[in-house]
Amino acid sequence: MFDNLKKLQADGAQGGEPVTDQNCTHNCSSCPSAGGCGSFDPKSLLAESNEFSNVKKVIAVVSGKGGVGKSLVTSLMTISMQRRGAVCGIMDADVTGPSIPKVFGVNEKAEGSDAGIFPLLTSTGIKTISVNNLLENDSDPVLWRGPIIAGLVKQFWTDVMWGETDYLFVDMPPGTGDVALTVFQSLPIDGIIVVTSPQDLVSMIVEKAVKMAEMMDVPVLGLVENMAYLECPHCGEEIPVFGQSRTAEVAEAHGLEVLGRIPIDPKLAAACDRGLIETFEGDWLEKAVEKVEAL
Repeated sequence: MFDNLKKLQADGAQGGEPVTDQNCTHNCSSCPSAGGCGSFDPKSLLAESNEFSNVKKVIAVVSGKGGVGKSLVTSLMTISMQRRGAVCGIMDADVTGPSIPKVFGVNEKAEGSDAGIFPLLTSTGIKTISVNNLLENDSDPVLWRGPIIAGLVKQFWTDVMWGETDYLFVDMPPGTGDVALTVFQSLPIDGIIVVTSPQDLVSMIVEKAVKMAEMMDVPVLGLVENMAYLECPHCGEEIPVFGQSRTAEVAEAHGLEVLGRIPIDPKLAAACDRGLIETFEGDWLEKAVEKVEAL
């Protein structure tokens, strides 16, 4: 994987040749056009994990748009599960906008062996992998086309040695493109958590994510609303900075639960900026944690 990284950087910007009937190998698991040619076998798309991995549950954190806090929810969920005694990991599937190394303060570069890639550990022992742990410089842009990015994310499952892991959380990129399709088809997803915000856009965000999950036969565990309110430091009143929330209304329309509401918290933002998110205090996601434990 390390030997191919520079080649991926070069090839990714050019994109791959689309698979046609003439050059189809009928091996859907390695095909960048899987799911789009009309001749694939869905059962053949599930990728085998690394032989040194035993991941019991895989939870994807998704949204129909960017900037709503998927990485934050992924991080808080993982930390909360870890505090309950579970062994947890995070796969940073947002290749073009990775956040996990920054918020956890994991700046080392990943190493590997003939058996695979070793995940990086946070201060509390959470296993992580991100493209920033593979690039020479964290600030290098990833100029790859969709199929190449999706292929790398798939390698995070097949090549990384996750060991004994109770819960692997996948921090997804926004939208319903190549990476989302690859993750839903290649990984044994046990459920997804949809992250929303209070604005009117929430209905569109939820509908896109929920409809894709339904099409891919992936269960939706519920919704988490980020930036839900600002708590007054003097009286504790909840101030709806972005207007009255419609998350509960939208959730009900789709037969879903609201699993948590995260406030705008300057202390939490500062902890993320300093790579100290594991020091956060808050029980906003207790319902979501219980939902995941119930799996």
